[in-house]
Amino acid sequence: MNNFTELWNQLVPLYNETEAKALVRTVLEVRYGLSLTDILCGKVNELSAEDQLGLHKIVSKLAQAEPVQYILGSTEFAGRTFHVSSAVLIPRVETQELCQWVVEDCEQNQQADPSILDVGTGSGAIAITLALDILQADVEAWDISADALDIARQNAIALGATVRMVNQDILNAPNDTHKWDIIVSNPPYIHPKEAEKMERNVLDYEPSLALFTPSDRPLLFYEAITQYANKALRPGGLLYFEMNPQYVEELKNMLQQEGFIRVEVKNDSFGKQRMMKAIMKRHPFES
Repeated sequence: MNNFTELWNQLVPLYNETEAKALVRTVLEVRYGLSLTDILCGKVNELSAEDQLGLHKIVSKLAQAEPVQYILGSTEFAGRTFHVSSAVLIPRVETQELCQWVVEDCEQNQQADPSILDVGTGSGAIAITLALDILQADVEAWDISADALDIARQNAIALGATVRMVNQDILNAPNDTHKWDIIVSNPPYIHPKEAEKMERNVLDYEPSLALFTPSDRPLLFYEAITQYANKALRPGGLLYFEMNPQYVEELKNMLQQEGFIRVEVKNDSFGKQRMMKAIMKRHPFES
């Protein structure tokens, strides 16, 4: 049995065999520069004693369900490498799809210099992606966590993105009017009762502040963002959400009650209703 097999076997049954192999391969590639060919040729066994010790420490952390992204300090998002720590949520594939929706709409509408607000930016993944992928976008990102904003600033600098990072609680939003063309958010949307079904690597390590809603108000953050957007979006402006599929109808109804029109739901690549878009009325009688 080679060293690679010994390593991934330590992660079973916490992960299945495919996941366990993928995690160890990621560590070997990112931290030690070993390709799949190198692994198959036994290069893992040729690592120095110091690297072997470090590798086994990493696998021990993985065996405790610590996310590989936090261990390595980075993750891939929309074709770019973002720094992450336990202060921020690990960006997901679904959130990439939300960004792509915004980018495609801007291209289709030939909107070359939109003003964009990302509420609850975390690592800055959404704000930075939009700043880099939309021509001359003017992007601002809010987060209540100073630690998260530090990570987001590091990522913006490393990736060459111009984004204003603001320490702002959406539950105490400013009285802005007609300021933004686009507001986008992936707010906390997991109800606490769902925690029992969640994986340990998420529940034990990712920031609960970025994951969970109050048990009695699962739409709290959506309500706050929508109420702010109702005044702060320019007429015809767009509001985009990543959302919990369980609350699609409630969220849709809330947006319509707040005066938004043409509410659209979009599935993610896993077939779940994960994204929603709504338009700010241009005039009172528009529908």
